[in-house]
Amino acid sequence: MEVIQEDERIEIERRYEEIFDYCEHSRREENRKLVRKAFDIAYEMHKGMRRKSGEPYIYHPIAVARICGEEIGLGTKSVICSLLHDVVEDTDFTLESIEKIFGPKITQIIDGLTKISGIFDENSSLQAENFRRMLLTLSEDVRVILIKLADRLHNMRTLGSMPEHKQLKIAAETLFLYAPLAHRLGLYAIKTELEDLSFKYKEPVVYNEIYKKLKETEEEREKYIDIFCQPIKAKLNELNIKYTIKGRAKSIYSIWTKMQKKNVPFEEVYDIFAVRIVFEPFQDLPEKNQCWFLYAIITDYYQPNPSRLRDWVSTPKANGYEALHTTVMGQQGKWVEVQIRSSRMDEIAERGYAAHWKYKDLSTDESQLELWIKNLRDILDTPNSSAIEFLDNFKMNLFSSEIYSFTPKGLLKRLPQGATALDFAFDIHSAIGYKAIGAKINHRLEPLSYVLRSGDQVEILTSDKQTPQREWIDFVVTANAKAKLQDAFKSEKRESIKLGQAMLEEKLNKFKLLPNTELFQKLFSAYVVSTKDELYAKIGNYMISLDNFENVIKTKRKNKIVTIWDISLGKTTSLLGRGKDKRRIELAEMKKEGKKKNALLLSENPDAPNYSLGKCCNPIPGDKVMGFVDSNKSIVIHKTTCQTAIKLMSSYGDRILSAKWTVHRVQSFLTHIKVNGIDRIGIVNDITRIISEELSVNMRSIYFDSLNGVFEGNIDLYVHNLSDLEHLMSKLKKIKSVNSVVRVDNV
Repeated sequence: MEVIQEDERIEIERRYEEIFDYCEHSRREENRKLVRKAFDIAYEMHKGMRRKSGEPYIYHPIAVARICGEEIGLGTKSVICSLLHDVVEDTDFTLESIEKIFGPKITQIIDGLTKISGIFDENSSLQAENFRRMLLTLSEDVRVILIKLADRLHNMRTLGSMPEHKQLKIAAETLFLYAPLAHRLGLYAIKTELEDLSFKYKEPVVYNEIYKKLKETEEEREKYIDIFCQPIKAKLNELNIKYTIKGRAKSIYSIWTKMQKKNVPFEEVYDIFAVRIVFEPFQDLPEKNQCWFLYAIITDYYQPNPSRLRDWVSTPKANGYEALHTTVMGQQGKWVEVQIRSSRMDEIAERGYAAHWKYKDLSTDESQLELWIKNLRDILDTPNSSAIEFLDNFKMNLFSSEIYSFTPKGLLKRLPQGATALDFAFDIHSAIGYKAIGAKINHRLEPLSYVLRSGDQVEILTSDKQTPQREWIDFVVTANAKAKLQDAFKSEKRESIKLGQAMLEEKLNKFKLLPNTELFQKLFSAYVVSTKDELYAKIGNYMISLDNFENVIKTKRKNKIVTIWDISLGKTTSLLGRGKDKRRIELAEMKKEGKKKNALLLSENPDAPNYSLGKCCNPIPGDKVMGFVDSNKSIVIHKTTCQTAIKLMSSYGDRILSAKWTVHRVQSFLTHIKVNGIDRIGIVNDITRIISEELSVNMRSIYFDSLNGVFEGNIDLYVHNLSDLEHLMSKLKKIKSVNSVVRVDNV
């Protein structure tokens, strides 16, 4: 056991005392004593433990406690739980001991923060199970989620000491689940930092490029914002309004997202900076009216862009966010986003759910955030769903873009962008959704698959004869609608299983047979199914006929040679096995893969492990990539920025392989580029000449379209690696009239 040095002990005590500087709730004497008790337990239990960085482990729970108090605004119970959040999982200290000292509520929260351990079936995911366990506590206490977000934020701030494959996995999981969760709970500052830190480790080169450009323009930007704000400040001072006003750059991740979305370079992202005005209420008028008053002052000086007005004071976001956003034309023809908030709105925007409780008594209405949590609890309570299915449903519930639609009586309904009329029906009530046959949108008849737009008035048409249809699951987008439909189909499947089991048992009785493993293996092989339930369901649905049952049971089964790629050995291994043996081999293989630390080398060597390239992102040598071992034990390579890869790393961490390219000079890879610019005679010839003649690159297809003097070209071509592709794109950009050349992942 490593001994804590005297200078470290002094630093630990200093950091501990800082908790009280930022958590006002814990300063009372009785609360101080409880926090000290929790700290002493954590200090003693983690003594000798160190983080990957070499620091004493106790630094971590102290940092989480500080984030909870300072950045989220939680109270003493949360500080205590933060200090103790790892002792049950990492030490011999038990939940029973915690309950004796601190009582049931703190024990319940710490239990929710403790990871699951144990073995799940091969189709399950320990990551997803852990996440589900944590979220299930939401029905009891939302503080579990808030403390977990604080824990994740500190882990991300100290991620640099972890090995690269761990950095990728944790960053992907953070971007896929934790950042959207922070956003949904109204924690904008934490959400932004989680996104930027995740992006820093997933795409370090791009992150550093944008960071460098922001730093280079920082002084110029600050001068510009100061000039921009001068007339507004003068007017607010004249009216004796108390306010703070500051400018800030957009986050690196949001700038990159905009660059990707619009296919533009950094220099063409026009609203890189924003100005935020936070005011103290100054009149006996609703804060909404005061926001509009300030809006009028700003637009007296600067011309607004009507398409960029966002009114979240009249209709707050589902996470409770309230503000008025406008984008105006400033000096030198530059667009500036201006955010207007009261001090109350600002605290809710920064501290989210925790701040709602402070202002709860100011409104008798149930907040949108509370309604969302109620809706989420319904989804959490849905039985019989796999962890991955649960994760997908939860992810859908974290939508950030919303539309507003109305019932025939004018009741407002918030739904995610892309929601359909059927989603609207299920949002009203599951009984309406199950019986829906069509919809009247703005008094016009439309199908249930109609995608709603903000402002639509929706009337759902129903019929008592209607039943849920399988194709519905393909076009609903809300977690609520999907969960309700899956429930209906599961109920239908249970009936089929029950009927199929009875039919099979009748057949077995006829031949005087007893069910056993050998018999079921024959049936699985003959009818191409993998589980008893699947077999029963297909028999019950009459998808499997038992007419040839006698022939099936008389068939002799042969031993199979199972060939697997053993990553730990670096070669293929042939094993004699069948049934349970094969399952055991595959599970053992998965465990080996999960423990693998060295990168899988992707080479042209014919003896190298077989792999395929993800069609969703089409990686090429030079791209930062990872490997995923799918259910068939095949390795699929994805770019680390690919949305599919992010989801896989978040859900199946034990199947992820770190992967690196070797030099590729023989094999070519298909990729796609998009070129646009000003049309002129000979432009296509110039482009194809450079690709084919100068660089000797093979093209698979080429398509150009021109409209009103502007052309756009789509080219599929074969390259050896990323370096060759970047060289080619650089050459094309130098052609006269070419405006931009970008790579498109989906070919």
